[in-house]
Amino acid sequence: MAQKEGRREFLKRSVLASAGAALALSPINNTLALLTNGKKVKLGYIGVGGRGQHLLRLLFDQQISSDYEVVTICDNYQPSIDAALEIFKEYGRPVPKIFLSHQKMVKNIALDGVVVATPLFAHAHISIDCMNAGIHVLCEKAMARTLDDTKAMYDTHIKTGSILLIGHQRIFSKVYTNAINQIHNGKLGEIGQIRAYWHRNNDWRRPVPKNKPYLEKKINWRLYNEYSAGLLTELMSHQLQIANWALKQNPTSVMGTGSIRYWKDGRQVDDNIALIYSYPDGTQFVYDSLNCNKKYGCQEHILGSKGAMELETNKFYSENPPQAPGILQLINDIEKDVFRDAQIGGASWVPETAVKYEGETIITNKQKGDGTAEELVHFIKCIQKKSAPEWILKEGYNTSIWTLLGEQAIESGTKITCPEKYLI
Repeated sequence: MAQKEGRREFLKRSVLASAGAALALSPINNTLALLTNGKKVKLGYIGVGGRGQHLLRLLFDQQISSDYEVVTICDNYQPSIDAALEIFKEYGRPVPKIFLSHQKMVKNIALDGVVVATPLFAHAHISIDCMNAGIHVLCEKAMARTLDDTKAMYDTHIKTGSILLIGHQRIFSKVYTNAINQIHNGKLGEIGQIRAYWHRNNDWRRPVPKNKPYLEKKINWRLYNEYSAGLLTELMSHQLQIANWALKQNPTSVMGTGSIRYWKDGRQVDDNIALIYSYPDGTQFVYDSLNCNKKYGCQEHILGSKGAMELETNKFYSENPPQAPGILQLINDIEKDVFRDAQIGGASWVPETAVKYEGETIITNKQKGDGTAEELVHFIKCIQKKSAPEWILKEGYNTSIWTLLGEQAIESGTKITCPEKYLI
């Protein structure tokens, strides 16, 4: 038994050492370390609905209040403003200046950076106005509602030099960073396919005040084509980014289909979709999402010749899992008074009661959250340094472009490629 425990400890130390080495390779690590230069970064939040409020709480929860101050918030919906002000009060933070339009905010208050958490269709003109004013931007994903607006955001970043980060927070998750490093170092062998899905069982609607039906599209903007591409921009874009990141490539084409199968309630966006993205090396990214069944939840499967990873659940499965130690199993059976005939002459003998292989963890001591808190802190650090890793923006840009091309594939029923003018 001592020998068995020794081997267990050896394997544990090996896994921990491997995890540490993988994290050291990542350009995104230690993002919650204390900041340094003593000057407070002045932040504004544009859009303080559900997502904006979540981002406020996450930032206020970090122990770095000496490095930043949220000095202003902007929204054109009073209930959202009121809810955000309650968060400031709850955390004992100074009351921010309030604006109903981002143009007035930019004109009347000095800001270093803004967090843009408005509905998708408003991302582009807000982010562009802020960058043109010399304000750095962290914008929620996807970048914009149209291909042209997405490219305009990128071009404005290049023209002004203002930082532009897009909210694909899994780039900052230790599980995902560790997994991608292992993949790039050959842990899975040659990648054959990536599969992902995001399944929910709800109508995705938010309540509209009964006496204000005209607020329907304002509140439920995710359900209308003018404002959102639904499951594509709000969910799939996260997982397409992971596929691009893992493969270190962008797709060459996409095919797709979708329909409103279940929620026939006046919405315009599909409630179920399926797409296949093809990559230059022949790898396929197979994706589906729906709103009427939650059994399978959210997951990314990266499948290679040596193993598979399930990133959402922090699991690795080798193609050659360890076999049950036959003699030890026999001893265990004897100890339990279970006797049966068994052939033990061959070196490859494994009993029928072989231990079920349940995989291994990608990283131990998994952090709480999905990387969003780290993303917010990273944004503040980038503002202090006046620079940000360009590859992160390119991940956001290419993902946003190919997400919208996926929408075109569904609408046209044809295979879609990327027009040259959107390539960067």
